[in-house]
Amino acid sequence: MSLTANAQPDSREGRKRDLIIQAALKVFAEHGLHGTAVPPIAAEAGVGVGTLYRYFDSKEALINAVFQDTKQQLQDALLTDLDLMNPSRSLFDALWARLTRFARNNPEGFQFLEMQDHHSYLTADSRHREQALLIPLGMMVIIGQRTGLLSDDMKPDLAIALFWGAFVGVFKAERLGYLTLSDDDLKRARDACWLAIVNHDSKDKTP
Repeated sequence: MSLTANAQPDSREGRKRDLIIQAALKVFAEHGLHGTAVPPIAAEAGVGVGTLYRYFDSKEALINAVFQDTKQQLQDALLTDLDLMNPSRSLFDALWARLTRFARNNPEGFQFLEMQDHHSYLTADSRHREQALLIPLGMMVIIGQRTGLLSDDMKPDLAIALFWGAFVGVFKAERLGYLTLSDDDLKRARDACWLAIVNHDSKDKTP
């Protein structure tokens, strides 16, 4: 049997696993984690419940697979080819633009990652994937504070939480119908977040 022939079953298995993850993401984003049973996910994926359990032995295992897959997508979209070790206003704007693009292009993934009730399920591997995104951002803030670009009045974790919380909040408000975000609205929100963390004695503080 050729190497290609040997690879085909693994490829099919991988595609079916990916299909289940995509279906779970859609259902979790729409109905939440606690309110979702396994059968609707299997139905969305077009597989039997038994088949789903052959790939994931519990709903918690499926949640972690979806989390890790989606968090990796966010990390790739946000950090690829960015030099976080040289913080600047232009770098901040690039991060905001990339995060906006991810939220617009992958609304289900963005909503899933911000669900507060999934944290009790996260495994060590999932938490490691989360840290792989947060640690580089934290280092960027620390360097920015040490170079005088960013204010050192707040801890780096607090600065990240302030930026991240504001971004998530405005997109959640749009999703719930409380507001409609124009490009100008997003620029104003971006500039407000920048002014909240920048060192106001820095030459790079102007929006």
